Amino acid sequence: MARNIAGIRNIGIIAHIDAGKTTLTERMLFFAGSIHRSGDVDKGTTTTDFDPEEQQRGITIYAACVTFPWHDCIVNLIDTPGHVDFTAEVERSLRVLDGAVVVFSAREGVEAQSETVWRQADRHHVPRLAFINKMDREGADFYGTFEEIRNRLEANPVAIQIPVGVGPPHLPDRFRGLIDLIRMKFVTFSAETQGREETLHEIPEELLDQAQEWRNHLLEALYDQSQELMELGLSEAPIPEELLHKVVREATIARKIVPVLCGTALDYVGIPPVLDSVARYLPSPLDVPPVEGVDPKKLDKKLKRGPDPEEPFCGLVFKILADKHGDLAFVRVYSGTLKANSRVFNPGKEEKENVSQLWHIQADDRKQVPSVEAGDIVGIIGLRHSITGDTLCEVKDPILLERITFPETVISMAIEPETSAERKKLADTLEMLKRQDPTFRAGDSTETGQTLISGMGELHLEVIKHRLLRDFKLNVKVHKPRVSYRETVAKAVEATGECRQQIAGKNLFAKVRIRLEPLPDSPLFALAAAKRADKKEITTLAANLADESLPQIYQQAAMEVLQQQIEGSGLVGFPLMKVKVTLLGGEFSETESDELAFRRAAADAFHDALQAAGPQLLEPIMQLEITTPEENLGDIVADLQQRRATITETSIRGRSTIVRALAPLAALFGYAGAIRSLSQGRASCSMEPAAYGPAPKEVLDTFLL
Repeated sequence: MARNIAGIRNIGIIAHIDAGKTTLTERMLFFAGSIHRSGDVDKGTTTTDFDPEEQQRGITIYAACVTFPWHDCIVNLIDTPGHVDFTAEVERSLRVLDGAVVVFSAREGVEAQSETVWRQADRHHVPRLAFINKMDREGADFYGTFEEIRNRLEANPVAIQIPVGVGPPHLPDRFRGLIDLIRMKFVTFSAETQGREETLHEIPEELLDQAQEWRNHLLEALYDQSQELMELGLSEAPIPEELLHKVVREATIARKIVPVLCGTALDYVGIPPVLDSVARYLPSPLDVPPVEGVDPKKLDKKLKRGPDPEEPFCGLVFKILADKHGDLAFVRVYSGTLKANSRVFNPGKEEKENVSQLWHIQADDRKQVPSVEAGDIVGIIGLRHSITGDTLCEVKDPILLERITFPETVISMAIEPETSAERKKLADTLEMLKRQDPTFRAGDSTETGQTLISGMGELHLEVIKHRLLRDFKLNVKVHKPRVSYRETVAKAVEATGECRQQIAGKNLFAKVRIRLEPLPDSPLFALAAAKRADKKEITTLAANLADESLPQIYQQAAMEVLQQQIEGSGLVGFPLMKVKVTLLGGEFSETESDELAFRRAAADAFHDALQAAGPQLLEPIMQLEITTPEENLGDIVADLQQRRATITETSIRGRSTIVRALAPLAALFGYAGAIRSLSQGRASCSMEPAAYGPAPKEVLDTFLL
């Protein structure tokens, strides 16, 4: 049955690890009636953490899609991982979602991965709500977290609730409920009914001034968004509740404000207001701009598709679940209607695809449907050529949407089968995993002949290894992880390449003069550049001929070869980045020059320039955020200094000290275990890729020996 587009909410739950995303998702399913008993993350019984690895570790690894009704809405919700190693799951989810709920721990506040997912949501222009969770924890601080959202995330948070009390039940001023600033009521949730029973009380007199102050903050933030609201405020007339909801919705969708709610998901407190806010304030597919793409035959021609079932079909593949019996492709339908047993076109691959079956996904369960319409999310079985980021559309009305871009891998390790009989099985399995995970790489090393697998971190590769052993029953040996280095050049040089050869009795002559130089940048080469599809951020090719006497056809031949060279490897064998090649000029003969001669001369010039410029090795630099008791701070700082770390900031939060630092990935293998030992298990750490920085000379020397 077709779903009402205005009632669809495509949302994601995003946050730092352990902020409570999966617990919130589980409670939302429980309150919506989709499950009759709420699961527990620590026991591995939640709906969305259905993978054995997730259940064992108590963390989310794979983004899971669930659908449930709430009042007049159908909510397609994607629960995403919080660990930085699985940030690709967040990236591809946000690319196709219309809104998000960002979860913060009231005790830890805005953490490192909170900033990462917030920036991802900014990049994809996703309106969002904030839910400050764990208000019942000792050290919880709603107001401190609220200010961190404003200051660290440069957002405009607007509280529509404030907590009454804070901390666990044994404290005198325990967390008892919340004040709804729109209805101006004190709301409590019955523990006997697991929060299903919501009771409204008048605001206690001792809290009235504080509630009125925060209500005024809410109104002041909204006056700029509505003339009608401002006029009512100036005349001190009563403000209708529905008008407030309307203005909050408009401001949220326009990304002018971020409504902030609070509660404790584990104890079922504050969940119905979150669901109400998703339905009231986050956009439907009709509220977001039409998706933009290009005509695949005329890439400079812009096209748009609106969320209308009558428009030509257009969708984006954002996730693949690989399976021996046929991949399940998750697709966001942006326009038109898609029916089972139909044919669609993949303009990026120029291939026609069969849509054999359509499925609505409920975590690890599925329900087959005959058709879906614009605004929906669906699983497709039958696609053979399409992968994550590919566009699907009608053959007669093609459109090519922007691809999803993912970060570069930073760590790799060698893997080999125990027996030669398993080599083919391993190769097939790695290909399947590559289709499923766009941040996973696998290939053979030209130096050692070993199979190398690469990923986003130690945990990422460990999960891959366990899948090979557990799910695919492969007997493999793995070696220690190693860093994925990059190369640039140490200095600027000019070089001339020459071709003087005789081929098949014909003399060839060409000269090409180039300049090779490192791109000017800060000492740290931002990884953000490597995350974007625009190669010009990583390598640059330009032509600056002193005279225009070199024919265009020869210039083009030389430039094509130089482009191939800068997209290849450097002297040490690692991919080049942050280099610029400029074609300065050349010489040709009317009788002995052709394109082949200029290709060879350009390759010769690049080789000579690379040798003369000398290699500069670049290593991944990680951004660390460490939370530690003050008494362990000295040991942790001393350990960081031994790991070549640079401490960028320290701050106090409650009884803990927050240390932010930059450190090379090569020095951080096993750091999670080391920090537990230094603090008797009381400190915690998160890290994410930050930049590429120059590696020490002794590291380069190990590769040159």
